[in-house]
Amino acid sequence: MTDAPLKIERLQKRPDFLAAARAVSCAKGAIVLQARNRADDTPLIRVGFTATRKVGGAVVRNRAKRRMREAARVLLPQLAKPGFDYVLIARNGAPTRPWPRLLDDVKSALISLAADSDSPSRASPRAPPSPSA
Repeated sequence: MTDAPLKIERLQKRPDFLAAARAVSCAKGAIVLQARNRADDTPLIRVGFTATRKVGGAVVRNRAKRRMREAARVLLPQLAKPGFDYVLIARNGAPTRPWPRLLDDVKSALISLAADSDSPSRASPRAPPSPSA
């Protein structure tokens, strides 16, 4: 591997978020992290952020996303795997969680998903919903 820094881009299109939602996920503390292997040859890391209205109003959701963006900026270059898409989803505690604990939540979720993707027996994506008859 080269010493060049990994290129990290933002996910912005809905189909990318939906694809990540069908991949493996890990809930830790104030966040849920979804990780999808794009299975292409680009070493690019893509990341997206979302917060539902359950978290709070627009101001609270924006604060949660700002905090997750900063946590991703700090941790993804060290812990993310090239060729993966990551989506961080804020849970209720994300806007107010103490910063060291939020960083620990993101870090432990990244490590957990990396371990899952390394062992194929543990890494099973969510089953697609069965069609209703």
